[in-house]
Amino acid sequence: MDHVEQDPQAAFRALLHTQRVWDVSLPAFDPAAAPGEPLPLFHRWFGEAVAAGQTEPHTMTLATVDDRGRPDARVLMLHDADARGWHFASHATSAKGRQLAAHPEAALVFYWAAQGRQVRLRGPVSSVSAEESLADLHARSTGALAAALTGRQSEVLTSEAELARASQAAWERAQAEPDAPVATWTRYVLAPREVEFFQGDERRRHLRLRYRREAPGGAWERELLWP
Repeated sequence: MDHVEQDPQAAFRALLHTQRVWDVSLPAFDPAAAPGEPLPLFHRWFGEAVAAGQTEPHTMTLATVDDRGRPDARVLMLHDADARGWHFASHATSAKGRQLAAHPEAALVFYWAAQGRQVRLRGPVSSVSAEESLADLHARSTGALAAALTGRQSEVLTSEAELARASQAAWERAQAEPDAPVATWTRYVLAPREVEFFQGDERRRHLRLRYRREAPGGAWERELLWP
């Protein structure tokens, strides 16, 4: 019998359609019992995501726009969430750093599949002092410092060998000089004007609670959204 190869697009579509969403027991969420501001609820949901075994719950998607207004997005790590806002870091000379310098507004999205939850934030972004940025970097791992010392983020790479040489030199310096300065390393803070908490439901009766305020430091309003 002749072997008939399946069309790659049809094979992909068939595989895609077999994937399931939330084949786990999802937690209950009562928006009426939520606190008056989003930070305590975020802290609680983050702790519950960790307890539920969510892989890398501290990763999030950061969305920015470039100089032509085109959206750009990437996954990076949360460094803190406090009264000032949600913190992350990068080189000021990276694509995201340049975009934030020109258009200091951004969005963040956390997705915790283990509990069918999302947290979405939008608001202005500012940078902290150089001293706080470096303290943030030096509090992290040797690998994080080595990556920062390697630098040239988002620039065109001519070869893997070039990366290997630069990375090795950066590792050696990070190990020998754990307080090495990285002038372009910057810690950013997104002070949200909107924070949405999304709780998935197996019957698609998703619950969406949005906190909204006119400006950082202002009073929060709460409202439910249709799923």
